[in-house]
Amino acid sequence: MKPIGKVLCATGVVAGLIAFFWKDDFNPESLSGARVVVTGASAGIGEQIAYHYARFGAEIVLTARREAVLQKVMEKCLTLGAKKIFYIPADMSSPSEPEKVIQFAVQKLGGLDYLVLNHIGTNRFQKWTGDVEYTRWLMQVNFLSYVALATAALPTLEKNRGALVVVSSLTGKMPTPFTTSYSATKFALDGFFGSLRHELIMQKRNVSVTLCILGLIATDSALENIRGKVHLSASPAPEAALAIVRGGAARAHEVFYPGWLQQLCCLWALFPSSSNQVLRTFYNYSSP
Repeated sequence: MKPIGKVLCATGVVAGLIAFFWKDDFNPESLSGARVVVTGASAGIGEQIAYHYARFGAEIVLTARREAVLQKVMEKCLTLGAKKIFYIPADMSSPSEPEKVIQFAVQKLGGLDYLVLNHIGTNRFQKWTGDVEYTRWLMQVNFLSYVALATAALPTLEKNRGALVVVSSLTGKMPTPFTTSYSATKFALDGFFGSLRHELIMQKRNVSVTLCILGLIATDSALENIRGKVHLSASPAPEAALAIVRGGAARAHEVFYPGWLQQLCCLWALFPSSSNQVLRTFYNYSSP
């Protein structure tokens, strides 16, 4: 059987199993008055996450680098129904910023129920050029700052039976072309927070860890990066953000958006060679 045939055949089997075992435990009322930090909240998915929490009546702290944009997001959150809303500008390439953000949030809200880690550094969608310094910088923004934020927040999250919600990517489950450094940071998130989840469960510490695996989402930055290079349709950011919020509230271990990504990851684990051949057909690459 050809690679595409194997993939399509197995897709049907995996889809049936997922549909049979799927259960949605989301309770919208649980988010009324919930105390939430959203990072990367000035645009894209993070902005939409903030709006959803506002609609559910949460108390929110927003953080990102651009203060003027954060002010606008804060104002809209108030009109949507946020019970409390604050913001703190922060640059996650600085190792000292994560602890400052958590201290600010705890001071303003009196504790935390959700920490939503969503920010990312600029992704160079291109062939590997050997830029180790860029990779080091991106690892600080996309991974090490996540670890620092989670570590600072764990005491208050444990006290409140809270949740860590980590926004990741398909590139953290499957290696994809032109995402070498970015993919490395996302694989690091999967490894660290997956391992941390085990430890929290074994220690009976009531903090859930939800890892959100996203595909191509229709944000301005993502679409600009992949224009003319990828033959895939982008999914809407508001729907992706809602899936993230729902998954965190339901204390799900993983959230896949769009849902077919879960099937794709299962197929890649079962048939890596065939799946990789199919995957490469979605990318436009011309030799120099």
